[in-house]
Amino acid sequence: MTTSAGLAPVLRAGADDVSREAARRRTFAVISHPDAGKSTRTEALALHAHVIGQAGAVHGKAGRRGTVSDWQDMEQARGISITSAALQFSYRDHVVNLLDTPGHADFSEDTYRVLSAVDAAVMLLDAAKGLEPQTLKLFQVCKHRGIPVITVINKWDRPGRDPLDLLDEISSRIGLRPTPLTWPVGVAGDFRGVLDRRTGQMVAFTRTVGGAGIARAELLDADTALEREGDAFAEAVDSDELLASDGANHDQAAFLAGRTTPVLFASAFLNFGVGQLLDVLLELAPAPQDRPDEDGVPRPIQAPFSALVFKVQAGMDRAHRDRLAFARVCSGVFERGMVVTHAATGRPFTTKYAHSVFGRERTTLEQAFPGDVIGLVNAGSLRAGDTLYSEDAVAFPPIPSFAPEHFAVVRAQDVSRYKQFARGISQLEQEGVVQVLRSDLRSAQSPVLAAVGPMQFEVVEHRMGGEFSSPVRLERLDYSVARRVQPKDVPALSGERGVEVLTRGDGALLALFTDIWRVRSVERQLPDVVLEPLVAAAD
Repeated sequence: MTTSAGLAPVLRAGADDVSREAARRRTFAVISHPDAGKSTRTEALALHAHVIGQAGAVHGKAGRRGTVSDWQDMEQARGISITSAALQFSYRDHVVNLLDTPGHADFSEDTYRVLSAVDAAVMLLDAAKGLEPQTLKLFQVCKHRGIPVITVINKWDRPGRDPLDLLDEISSRIGLRPTPLTWPVGVAGDFRGVLDRRTGQMVAFTRTVGGAGIARAELLDADTALEREGDAFAEAVDSDELLASDGANHDQAAFLAGRTTPVLFASAFLNFGVGQLLDVLLELAPAPQDRPDEDGVPRPIQAPFSALVFKVQAGMDRAHRDRLAFARVCSGVFERGMVVTHAATGRPFTTKYAHSVFGRERTTLEQAFPGDVIGLVNAGSLRAGDTLYSEDAVAFPPIPSFAPEHFAVVRAQDVSRYKQFARGISQLEQEGVVQVLRSDLRSAQSPVLAAVGPMQFEVVEHRMGGEFSSPVRLERLDYSVARRVQPKDVPALSGERGVEVLTRGDGALLALFTDIWRVRSVERQLPDVVLEPLVAAAD
């Protein structure tokens, strides 16, 4: 009997086994505005699960290992997440599938794909800044998808806002009722520990040097905490009583229904409150459930194997230059080597090379259950939003592409390296790094890149030069609005000034306009032409 990534023995699974294994899974994403401490929080969770030995800064402080989720060199150089990452590990007889997401708005599309694959989300707020624009956008995606949200107010070791003020902001701006599970002992910047509102005990933390190790937690009863911390603990008790009188206590049904959000106070940098978050995720976050197909019919988790591909990534293994398709198991049991059907084409797909993923590190995966994320190697035919299944056919709702707002022509700096150029652009298109638009009026050597944000172009430039050995130059275009159109309307639009129609990789025809005023002008001039809006990044 072998072990899959050290998580569970391989077994011949029946329906009861699938249900039991699914109940052990917790699959969630961490969302936040840039610089709220998301990658540090992700690493701290892995540290507390004892799957890494030390937490390290992005650049690898004092010879320590760098942040496991920010593995690309551009991420390490800038100290930001530009792509999502999957980390799978065991914790207290559960299997945790943690998906780290890019915080920057320019990479909203990647985050949206990840949120299609999770059962819960951890919303990370900066104690000094509260709710920021990108956090609000990502919360709206969670709300739309019915994903319950746990809130962590991070960086309590630094000066910040009053905790009640932060709760009021959550309630007023996103409509969730905060129900704190812990309350800070000590004001922001003087973080001594937390009051566990459900037990009345204080959890006191002892910091480690640079936050490299797990902070030792000490449980204190109320009398001991009052004697040690004095007014700081007394104020926390007063706040707890105020919250209780206002009915701000956790209600599991209201949380799962998306009406409330449990709140924890923490410092990811110091590793304060991280273990509590893991425990809360196991206790409160939902296990995988039956998932609706594209017709809205739920597919039972005990049904034969099915999975949703939510991401394709290359460049994770520089020695082999392979690509990995990330798929979330939705039903049944996955076994390495099984032949499944690619719903988009109806063709068989062999899963001989399947991996469990931890950042950029991979181990051979023999078996997986609902909620798990599997990595399929060299899956060149797969795209984000594709469905894989065995036996009973199913197709899950596709993942929409966002409406691009930035456009640029891309050309190889060295025309003799056109093969490398074409291969690189095709790969980045398949990954969803950018959308690639083409037309008969533009040569194959100068396609148009379409992006939600300009930083996506920087990723293209960086990876084309470093990964595909074909440096490129970009020429920005004046377009800022895209609309989907039908083939019958192309001749009429082609004669319009300031309008260009190109074909996206998925076959969609996109009409590009200089601005929204030009769109409205064309709609008045050509009332029979339908200009269909695309999904906006803020939707």
